[in-house]
Amino acid sequence: MEGILALTVTALLCAYCVRWVAGKLRLTVPTRMAVIIVFVIAVLALYGQTLR
Repeated sequence: MEGILALTVTALLCAYCVRWVAGKLRLTVPTRMAVIIVFVIAVLALYGQTLR
């Protein structure tokens, strides 16, 4: 259960950081859910690689 909570907190922090950096660099700012979905997919893919 704490793994899911840690993944959620890390995804929210990652979304905040990506949106903040994109705003500072005057790039198009992605939506929060888009960043979270991509982050979770990437983490799960890396976790799947470690299981092999």
